[in-house]
Amino acid sequence: MKNLLFVFMILVLVSCFKVNIEPQKVFTKHDLVSNDLAKRWDEGMPLGNGFIGALVWQNEGQLRMSLDNVNLWDIRPMENLNTPDYKFSWVYEQWKNDTYKEVQNRFDAPYDKSPAPSKIPGAAIEFNIVNLGKIDSTRLFIKNGLGVISWKNGMEFSSYVHATEKIGWFKFKGVSKNFKPVLLPPAYNLEGEDNEQSPVAGQDLRRLGYKKGQVQEEENSITYVQEGWGGFKYDVNVRWKYVNETLEGCWSISAHFPNSDAVLDSNVLTAEAIERGFNTDFVSHNKWWSDFWAKSKINIPDEVLEKQWYLEQYKFGSAARTGAPPISLQAVWTADNGKLPPWKGDYHHDLNTQLSYWSSYSSNHIDLEKGYLDWLLKCKANFKKYTREYYESDGLAVPGVTTIEGQPMGGWIQYAFGPTVSGWLSQHFYLHWRYSMDREFLKNEAYPWIKEVATFFEDISVKSENGFRKLPISASPEMYNNSRRAWFGETTNFDLAAIRWTYEKASELALELGNNEEAERWKSMLAEWPYFAIDEAEGLMIAPENKYEHSHRHFSHLLAYHPLGLIDYSKSDEDKKIIDNTINHLLEKGSDYYTGYSFSWLANLQARAFDGEAAAKTLKIFAENFCLPNSFHVNGEQHNRGYSKFKYRPFTLEGNFAFAAGLQEMLIQSHTGVIQIFPAIPKQWTNVSYDKLRTEGAFLVSAKKKDGKVNQVTIVSEQGGLLKLRNPFDDLKFHIDTEYTLQDGIIVIHTEKNQEIKITTSEK
Repeated sequence: MKNLLFVFMILVLVSCFKVNIEPQKVFTKHDLVSNDLAKRWDEGMPLGNGFIGALVWQNEGQLRMSLDNVNLWDIRPMENLNTPDYKFSWVYEQWKNDTYKEVQNRFDAPYDKSPAPSKIPGAAIEFNIVNLGKIDSTRLFIKNGLGVISWKNGMEFSSYVHATEKIGWFKFKGVSKNFKPVLLPPAYNLEGEDNEQSPVAGQDLRRLGYKKGQVQEEENSITYVQEGWGGFKYDVNVRWKYVNETLEGCWSISAHFPNSDAVLDSNVLTAEAIERGFNTDFVSHNKWWSDFWAKSKINIPDEVLEKQWYLEQYKFGSAARTGAPPISLQAVWTADNGKLPPWKGDYHHDLNTQLSYWSSYSSNHIDLEKGYLDWLLKCKANFKKYTREYYESDGLAVPGVTTIEGQPMGGWIQYAFGPTVSGWLSQHFYLHWRYSMDREFLKNEAYPWIKEVATFFEDISVKSENGFRKLPISASPEMYNNSRRAWFGETTNFDLAAIRWTYEKASELALELGNNEEAERWKSMLAEWPYFAIDEAEGLMIAPENKYEHSHRHFSHLLAYHPLGLIDYSKSDEDKKIIDNTINHLLEKGSDYYTGYSFSWLANLQARAFDGEAAAKTLKIFAENFCLPNSFHVNGEQHNRGYSKFKYRPFTLEGNFAFAAGLQEMLIQSHTGVIQIFPAIPKQWTNVSYDKLRTEGAFLVSAKKKDGKVNQVTIVSEQGGLLKLRNPFDDLKFHIDTEYTLQDGIIVIHTEKNQEIKITTSEK
């Protein structure tokens, strides 16, 4: 009670006066700590708020802050997507006539050759630290997003990106008035030869053809304005002041698109912020992070996995916001190396955006996940246009590779224009409904989306000779890359999983809304599609007559098992056999051609099969071999320990967040409608706990295992409804502070809205 009163008094004071209390350094064992500064941009200290971001590192003798804004995009159209041949029917004809090279030349190659559309970098702030001596330590305090660098001579640099304002802050203690920041534009106009032109390594920024930007310096302010393509421009401002041998400053980036809502210039934002001050702004910034970390926490005996999980939560809190575009390949941390970001920093929907939000549900951050769905709905008109033009169809399809506006970008078209992308994306609408139980969302957003996707699948499918429906041609990301062989004449397990799941859930949701007629229609449509291609000994295949024969990074053929759950351990012994055979066969083929996200996904597969030892081992391989010191996932193996033949380092985020999801699957599962406590933890994890992990049905679960026995479970029912909990107490007697029944090992409770349920044992 005293603590609450103290916080209230502080908030009242903040509302009346400027606060000049130094930010508190909240130390945790999960912080990013080093005795030196990173020497590369992709190893920099990450700061962000979903809209703007910064990476703090050392560029030769300069402390560098690489600045970014999620809206910095060159959105020039791909001209090859505005031709008469831009049709799924035309692609099918080339495939059928064995003239597929025409397709590759027309649609695949331009993505590699064209520098845009693409995410673009912002600018950088540098400080000359050559004469400051040796660094004592660097630390990112993840509890409040504060980065601090200390020198052995007592000087200190601190920085944060405000959690809710489009303002970044920095402060240098112990410097003179001639110590000033320098604002540096990206290398759009660098002299010299054009460098590598690879979408993976990143094309040279000069290929965008931008005019040189304008830099205007004033006494305590620098502004950089850069014109881009088609009337787009952006401005960056850094502003500072000196107080008692302390340099205090702030920065912002504003992106301006023609025919869009007006956005305040960055110099206006910084002028307002500098009046508030570093310390004053930190109060509200700190409050946001405090609320974020109160959402959930875990405590496990594996220090490597626990630290990685907390760092993933921090990055998610830095990269996701309601009202912001969703997490792209690099979110608010675009490359700062004179090149475009890997794969142009775009939105890949053949795996990347999906995996980036897997962890948001059970980690209890669906408030931030909602920004993903809002963006999909905002772009719906562009998706519908794409559906009409490319597929010549009704319903709803989504390009597999898109710009920030949802426009198609091209690439390997089996996936860039894949027919079932919208089906996999539909799961996120479904999961948001199941984890929130928000009926208005179900009625107005989730079901309408899934219904239109179901209509699209009906429209583009054809009847085969055996009487079942099929796609004219089908693919499985990213099997056989972009070759003609990557198209299959029979529907792949990947496409089939997205289609069957869509009809199953369309029927379920229609029934939930009381629309029995539509529910029966979707159920009838489901019956018109075949079951999955399954080998008796090897489990799920890629497609009929096509086994999984080679190690591969993308487990697209396993979509029916995870994440869609159409095949599950809980359903039958036959499903168990399929899953066991599938995972065993996957491991038998090895990890030579896995990337980092493959290990994250594999851990999810193993956790769903209740193999905690294997899942923990797989997650550790990911954390220790496919991440840089700042925890960024970089696809390739970094230490040559034999886990993968991919040794490169293009930074993308989906592997990070899929890691967090895998660990959460070990701690709690609810996808079957029954909550399972600690379903897949290693036997040696005898002492483990978590607070407020979210489950389907909108239940918040806290649980504790001590000396190998679950002795405490607390559940809050946000929306009320039927709670089903598999008895986690083994042979221990337990007490529940409300009425319940026990049926076949399942504790069943009819809950009220906001009801808290406590379950305890005699074990303490």
